[in-house]
Amino acid sequence: MNRNPNHHHSPARPLGVLIHGAGWVAGQHAAAFRNHPGTAVVAVSSRSKSSADRLVAEVGLTGARTFDSLDAALACEGVDIVCVCTPQQFHCENVLTAAAAGKHLVIEKPAAISPAELRWMRDAVNRAGVKSIVSFVLRWNPMFQQIKRHLAAGDLGELFCVETDYQSYNSDWWGGWEEGRRADAGVSAMAVAGCHAIDALRWFAADGEFEAADPIEVFAYAGGRRKGKSVQYNPHEQSWHEGTPLEYDGLEIVLVRFSNGVLGKVAVNFECIQPYAFPVRIFGDRGTIRDDRLYAPGLPGHDGWRKIPGIRPDSSDVSHHPFQAQADHFIDCLTRGVDSHCNLADAVKTHEVLFAALECYRSGRPVALPLATQTPI
Repeated sequence: MNRNPNHHHSPARPLGVLIHGAGWVAGQHAAAFRNHPGTAVVAVSSRSKSSADRLVAEVGLTGARTFDSLDAALACEGVDIVCVCTPQQFHCENVLTAAAAGKHLVIEKPAAISPAELRWMRDAVNRAGVKSIVSFVLRWNPMFQQIKRHLAAGDLGELFCVETDYQSYNSDWWGGWEEGRRADAGVSAMAVAGCHAIDALRWFAADGEFEAADPIEVFAYAGGRRKGKSVQYNPHEQSWHEGTPLEYDGLEIVLVRFSNGVLGKVAVNFECIQPYAFPVRIFGDRGTIRDDRLYAPGLPGHDGWRKIPGIRPDSSDVSHHPFQAQADHFIDCLTRGVDSHCNLADAVKTHEVLFAALECYRSGRPVALPLATQTPI
């Protein structure tokens, strides 16, 4: 592969995609690339070949070869893109291997489980000159896109405050629970799932339509009642049962100061007894957005709160999320030889907020960003 980062891909043949990992979210990535006219899923690899075979059958990936190792799959002819869908503790190793092989990268979140891993991955992608995208898929949610258009148009005036939350009782109804609940693999509630809310906070704290704000300081608290307890709730069955405990705090509340002067608050709540919710509040000096409602007295025809069109991100079901739009965007970036606004270098800034929060719990002091290179793993 040509490793020139400005290389434009010719549409002469479809770009070949390797799906690595065959779990909960891999099927959505596979279906999105199967559906794109400019790509073909040519291979699926997993820790067991049987799970790769199952994904191929479930998604209908005609002609895709299956493997039980990433190295073997990378040797498959025609692979241009590797979609990393393995559990988060394997992402760094997978990305380093795929980047060294000159493959473009789609990386599931969280991208890494330590600041050091993030740096290694970013450096490997830069050395290889390949393109990347981290799957903060809500940037392509239709309601989020409409909100960004309002911000870019100045409908809220000058932004000064943004608040986002991830509220979902995470337990063993989720297929990734046994690894995700562990402190050594899942790391924290923010890492496992709340990072979506951190990314949304950055996304809405910048008024450019395709721009995310740069965080410069973090202060945070962690708490809740679930850590170490075996009793857990299943929100889909609305019942309690005995299960394996969460090894980290289920509630995190993080304050963020951005370089543009906007202040942010983001929380992840794995303990709330309620349906899944993703609240959004954006305040400007000319208007306010609360979830899917806009209040902007300066706009023509203003008569109070008005509905923002689009699907609210109020479901934990991955099939509800806009993976197709994300895949379409990435292929467009590759075709034009440009970086995604959600590439690994940008995603590092989102992840550093959650790692700064962990440092804050240890030190009890605000943490400056970007993180120092000696930040603990």
